[in-house]
Amino acid sequence: MTVPQPLESREPSFPFWNWIDAAMFAGLALPCLLLAMAITQGVFHLFTEPPSLAIKALAMQFLGYAFWFGSLWLMLKFRYGQPFWRSMAWRIPWPRTALTLSIGPLLVVVVVVLGEVLHTPVIDNSIQRLLRDRLSILLVGFFATTLGPLAEELIFRGFLQPLTIRTCGVAGGIALASVPFALLHGPQYAWSWQHVLLLFLASAVFGVVRWKSGSTAAATLVHATYNLTFYTGFLLQRKELLF
Repeated sequence: MTVPQPLESREPSFPFWNWIDAAMFAGLALPCLLLAMAITQGVFHLFTEPPSLAIKALAMQFLGYAFWFGSLWLMLKFRYGQPFWRSMAWRIPWPRTALTLSIGPLLVVVVVVLGEVLHTPVIDNSIQRLLRDRLSILLVGFFATTLGPLAEELIFRGFLQPLTIRTCGVAGGIALASVPFALLHGPQYAWSWQHVLLLFLASAVFGVVRWKSGSTAAATLVHATYNLTFYTGFLLQRKELLF
């Protein structure tokens, strides 16, 4: 005779959250951002010499992320009794870990070639306008290749994609999770349809990596090396800003 496990010890079906949770999480984004904005502006007013725009923007963005992910941690902890990182499928290592390192740079090559085919316009986006001095370049580069990919992959591949795949199947779910990713970055490129399409395709690759590997960490690594490759290219073109 098999003794049933207590309810609290059973593994929940995955994903165990639902679209109501997703709507609640999305609804908290703006309040978290506004709270972060108020705090950072208040702190920076205490400075005798105001910091650069890059420092202000990064501080506000990642404090907002801290509040937002804090709310997700609370939801998973107290609504479902589940740990954050395991719920987000943060698994290390994953199958063919070494091979994953090559996907980001290869994806950059594909995106650059497609960009030429689509006659993608060159746009002085908001990020490039922050890169006016050595410290700003180093800070933006650090966050663009570490905390930025981490936060975005936890949102889109860790939290959202399992829901979309459960609802729409693998192909439809990966595509559906890639739409808000592309739209989130649209304002940086003045809503150029070529840039939005390329962002969608890159996001879909991150999604496929997440699905095939079963690890959000794998998608984060691909995203980080993708950004790092573009960042390295920028430095090679604008090396006078560093030296």
